[in-house]
Formats: sequence, structure tokens, C-alpha cells
Amino acid sequence: MTWLAPDGLVAALGVGAAVWWGLGWRGASVLLAFFLSGSVLTHLATGRGARRQARQVLANGGVAAVAALLGDFAVVAGALAAATADTWATEFGTFSPTPPRLITTGTRVSRGVSGGVTLLGSVGGALGALGMAVLSHALAPADGPVGVGTLLLAGVLGMLADSAAGALGQGVHECSACGARFERRDSVCHEPVRRVRGLSWLDNDVVNLIATMVGAAVMLAARGIGSAARAGSGP
Repeated sequence: MTWLAPDGLVAALGVGAAVWWGLGWRGASVLLAFFLSGSVLTHLATGRGARRQARQVLANGGVAAVAALLGDFAVVAGALAAATADTWATEFGTFSPTPPRLITTGTRVSRGVSGGVTLLGSVGGALGALGMAVLSHALAPADGPVGVGTLLLAGVLGMLADSAAGALGQGVHECSACGARFERRDSVCHEPVRRVRGLSWLDNDVVNLIATMVGAAVMLAARGIGSAARAGSGP
């Protein structure tokens, strides 16, 4: 499978098994929708796809796997809505006719710079979140319904958190020989790279993990608010 590196395939099978074990075909269907849609879009945007490694797979699916083992469909859906929104935003953004702007300041930045957003990318991300919200709502078990609006919010907020974390703290490393910049500290150009800004441990995988955690947290918060409202309106 060209979409996954060997270790990525192992991680994907592990995440898939956890989701299937915890939630059965309903959870597995939502997970598959995220994986297929993101992989197809990446292939269309790059012309070759991306061989995702285990760390990337776990960054996007780890929160969903844990939530699935706990039997929480809504949290799984929220995490995957955020992962989908972030992936779709990135791939749609490659087709943007205008350069991205840093989400924190509005300053124009080069394509691929962490924290850079475009209107087209943001719309694409919202569409991805909406698609996952509609699918998750349709597949949700009868005893645990999930609202489309809440899931859409979870996806969009996760996407925005990803961009904000990228702009505020993601590490950037530079080759001292040619000045090429990389987001991963283990990249090697002419010489080992050195960090020029941001946190060395905060790379793209950690940022993606943050996005899914925000999506999951939105669903937990919505449940808490709903429970409090029902308790307050009781006899």
C-alpha cells in the first residue's frame, strides 16, 4: 500500500483494530472515511500521495483509538472530524490562487509555512469536518446520538488549533550550509540542521495530535454542558 510506510501500516492496523474492537463497524466506517478521503486528497494535491509513517498515523488516529476502546463514539467522531478538517485544509490550500497568511498576524507567508492559512484551505477543511459530521451522525448508535453542528464545531476548532499551534510554537530548523528550512529536527540537508525558532519537540505530528485532542475535548465539553442543562431543567 503506497499510502503507508511499513511501520505506518502496522500502526494503521493497530488503530483500526482498536476502533473496531471498541465500536465495531460504526467506528471503523468513520475511521476509514477519514483515511481514504485524506489519502485521496493528498494524492491529488501532490501527484504521488504520502507514505505516512507510524508517528503520523498515531498523531491522527491515536486519540480516536483510545476513545474507541473506552466505547465513546462521540469523542472518536470529534477527534476524526478535526483530523479530517486539518488534512482537507492542507490539501485544498495547495490549490489556493492566493498565498497563505499567518493565522496569528495575517502576515503573508510562503506556502508550506506552519500556521499559514488560506480561504480555500479553510473552506475545504470545514467541508471535510461537515462530511465527517454528517456521516458520524448517521452512523451513531441509538443510545449515543451526536449532533452535526457540534461535530462541525469540533472539526473546525481542531483545525484552527492546529494552525495556531503551528504559528506560535512549531519548531523550525535550518541547514547552516544552504539556509534550507525544515520542520523536522531529524532532517539532514548538507549538514545537520539547527533550530532557529519554536520548540524542537513541537513538530507537525504533535501539532496534528493537538488538533485531534481539541476535537475530542469539544465533544466532551458539549456532553458536559448538555448534562448540566438537563439537570438544571429537571424537577
